[in-house]
Amino acid sequence: MHYYKLLRRSKSHDSDDSDSENTVNNNSNIPAEFLCQAIFAGDGFYGVEAAYGRFEGVVRTATGYYGGTMRKPSYKDVSEGKTGHTEAVKVTYDNRFVSYKSLCDYFWETHDPTNKNSLNFGSNTHLRSAIFCSTEEERKQAQQSKIRRQMKLNRRILTKINLLSKQITSNCEFFVAENQHQKYYLQKHYRLCESLSLRSTEQFVESYLACKLNGVLALDGEVILEKLPQLTRTCLLPKQCKSTCDEIIQDLKTTSAHGSTIT
Repeated sequence: MHYYKLLRRSKSHDSDDSDSENTVNNNSNIPAEFLCQAIFAGDGFYGVEAAYGRFEGVVRTATGYYGGTMRKPSYKDVSEGKTGHTEAVKVTYDNRFVSYKSLCDYFWETHDPTNKNSLNFGSNTHLRSAIFCSTEEERKQAQQSKIRRQMKLNRRILTKINLLSKQITSNCEFFVAENQHQKYYLQKHYRLCESLSLRSTEQFVESYLACKLNGVLALDGEVILEKLPQLTRTCLLPKQCKSTCDEIIQDLKTTSAHGSTIT
């Protein structure tokens, strides 16, 4: 896969900075007191990030590394098991529309938490399943959610519920992953990334539209045909972004009309 190369800021871009800011900060009118964060990990971060991108009330997602001992680890460091970090997703949500409890309940839909690879040992510790809680109240809600799901499945859930100590700063700091690991499914659509005018990893992480588009584009083709038009109608998309989405929709319709399997 060819990853999207971030645009460089130049004088030619200065004139459309306001449009770029609107693209990135589509949710910037949300008062800060309503924005909360949660951190989840489940068998790698691509699928979990996309799943929460589709969740109503989630406004931003970021992939990164959490719970380890090294400052500013790289993907190579983490994947080789040198740091104790887990591939995790930081979810920013509007607490007027979504609760921490509902995010925990949804977590079990994003991966298989009963898989033995969810345990905290073995060669793939960075792919463990975990909910990282910042308060005792969050820990209680996550644990209760786990118990409810376990009873429903009638199987043991191996996910760890971790309340990290604020006294160990390196252990409770979220390190944002490299750009190529942000919005994995969106990055498969290079022209769509270009149309969002994202010029830094920070903007890629902060963009509400990138969050939502990544969530939809992770779905199967037939479902994209249903969800992407809905997204273009409900979100204020830049003109070029809307045009590129329309092209993706048309390509999928053509593929479907020819009887091919949409992927």
